[in-house]
Amino acid sequence: MPASFNLQTIPFSLLSEAEQEKLLAAAEYMEFAPGEALIDAGDPPRGVFVIYSGKVAESDHRVASDDSGELAPATSVFMYYEAEEYFGGWSIFNGKAIHRFYAVEATSAFLIPTATLFELIDSNPQFAEYFQQTLGAKREIVAQHAANQDMAEFMLARIKDSTIREPLIVAEGVSIEAATRLMREEKSDCLLARKGNRYGMVTGTDLLDAVILNKLPQETPVAEIASYRLISIQPDDYLFNALIIMTRQHIERVVVRDDKGELCGIIELTDVLSYFSSHSHVIGLRVERAQTIEELREASFGLFDLIKALLSSGVKIRFTMELLAAVNSRILSKLFDLVVPKEVHPHVCLIVMGSEGRGEQVMKTDQDNGLIYRDGLDWPDMHKVMQQFSETLISFGFPPCPGKIMVSNPEWVNSVREWTGKLSKWSRSSNPADMMNLAIAADGKPVAGNTALFKVSRNAFMRQIFSDKVFFSYFARAALDFQTPLTFFGQLKTSHGLDIKKAGVFPIVHGVRTMALQNKIIETNTFKRLELLAERKIVEREMAANLAEALSFFIQLRLQQQIQRVTESGQTHDETPNEIDFKLLNKFERELLRDSLAVVKDFKKSLQHRYHITL
Repeated sequence: MPASFNLQTIPFSLLSEAEQEKLLAAAEYMEFAPGEALIDAGDPPRGVFVIYSGKVAESDHRVASDDSGELAPATSVFMYYEAEEYFGGWSIFNGKAIHRFYAVEATSAFLIPTATLFELIDSNPQFAEYFQQTLGAKREIVAQHAANQDMAEFMLARIKDSTIREPLIVAEGVSIEAATRLMREEKSDCLLARKGNRYGMVTGTDLLDAVILNKLPQETPVAEIASYRLISIQPDDYLFNALIIMTRQHIERVVVRDDKGELCGIIELTDVLSYFSSHSHVIGLRVERAQTIEELREASFGLFDLIKALLSSGVKIRFTMELLAAVNSRILSKLFDLVVPKEVHPHVCLIVMGSEGRGEQVMKTDQDNGLIYRDGLDWPDMHKVMQQFSETLISFGFPPCPGKIMVSNPEWVNSVREWTGKLSKWSRSSNPADMMNLAIAADGKPVAGNTALFKVSRNAFMRQIFSDKVFFSYFARAALDFQTPLTFFGQLKTSHGLDIKKAGVFPIVHGVRTMALQNKIIETNTFKRLELLAERKIVEREMAANLAEALSFFIQLRLQQQIQRVTESGQTHDETPNEIDFKLLNKFERELLRDSLAVVKDFKKSLQHRYHITL
């Protein structure tokens, strides 16, 4: 008989040495023959079993042996448990077991009695928290105790460890023309203009807007167009805080000042991203400095390594998505600048839609983009240039959209009047294809050109749907189109795999999208939509938190398997991006998947009730 089992795995590693000794003293070593039940459905809780050797199956019915004594194949096995994995926790809290757990082969296990477990739960808050059934608590505990050195390095990195750029400073009175020349000579995309005792930030975009849109004379002092609401950070502050500040404030640079308030330099989002890239040639900086399509292409291929670096660092998936959305937007914006003639920029607007529009695209997935142009625009080369744009993105590793939702398709290149008309037509249609086009377009976001063109169409669409009393009921129905793969008892229906987009991602995204539109929320990101819905008390905070956790888990799980498949295949993108292989999941992930799908199931029921949907 073995003396004990491995106590260095969660949740037992959360116990103190004295608590671990108490657990081992109470644990009972047991052996089971193939087919023998460790727990039967309906049994009162004996405790939690920890497998020492062998294999245990969880089933919803008794598995009988045939006349030869051989174990009959089970047709409803939900999950298998092997060495160092445990089960039985659910029955402790439910009062009885709802499934049968039986030995697939000769198995030995330790039984930790229920009374001992409750004593440890009472004495150790972290151990207790693990056994609670909220998604957030479970995931946080696992994340906090992951032995990941990269994560420690990420969290402890300081501003001074990254690239602090020496600022380009111009004196008061320097003209816009002189400032533009200086920025070009120094190959800088921003400068600080001094005005009295203050510094103001001026970017290349500010200079362009001042001359082209606002028609200011080139002799105008550049200090007059500067922004003086600078956000500062200290050299000894954490780099992670800089990332949070830039993400929340929707800015791409902050000023670095010492503890006396003296100016030290500027740190940019691309520099911060680059710090965590596994390559020395820093992807973010290369994107910003790219002057040709080839340079931009080379920089874009560093995205995959950046994704792996961020994921291995333990950065939360939501934060990773926000950072990568910023990089992707810059790539698209830079390509737009390189391909579309500058004189056309004020008259057109490039939009991204779908997951990219929501800022929830991580890997390079299918292109979902369109172009809105000013009514009456005379641009003979429009479709030729848009074809070039799409083909160039393909060469960057962004696959073409199977549904041809991209600017190379004339259907997605429209004047303001045409685009507004299409949105209106789709909103009144009962055709599923039209409704799906509308769902994709509803998450649109401008990334380059004149954003006002997009806003005109969006606002007209919002006014249209609010006058239609049945629109939201019909629109919400799509969230219920795919079945949640859970049994009546809340277990996974399949032991092989599933399409995570249909099972989990889409119902959450579309359901939340419907509620956001109904409540005049123009934010497109699903997580931010949930926060706003909770703030307005349209969705309970607990449900919003659970939906956010579930969506985060689905996306992270999908990303992990995408990276593995791409790495193994040597391809630039994953051919089956939504496929989840259960064989690659550990016990914690299987538990979280089950919990997350249960959240989706409850959410779909609430949507059905809210929108009076009859299936």
